[in-house]
Amino acid sequence: MGRGNTPEGKVKAAVKKVLAKYPDSYWRWPVPYGYGHSGLDCYGCHYGWFVSIETKAPGEKPTPRQTQDIREINIARGKAFVVDGPETLARLEGSLEQVKTNESTGQSQA
Repeated sequence: MGRGNTPEGKVKAAVKKVLAKYPDSYWRWPVPYGYGHSGLDCYGCHYGWFVSIETKAPGEKPTPRQTQDIREINIARGKAFVVDGPETLARLEGSLEQVKTNESTGQSQA
């Protein structure tokens, strides 16, 4: 079975489909090589808003290290999402759309 067919792979594919709706935003999916600090699955900048995304198979939770990264990103006023299925994917998409709407109307993201 290919990686894209795993439960987490299906979630990643769904997230990538949502992110593709925002071609003016910056999205990167770093590939871990076992050196240095491993991070979350995806990082991006969306209308000046720092976004990070950790994808999980349905029902799975972030590891303690991922939880610490999420905490640090949120403290720094970025936004970290954990996406494990349709509900959390909808929350991500809703947040991205709200930021885009706020940008087009001149409202602050903070």
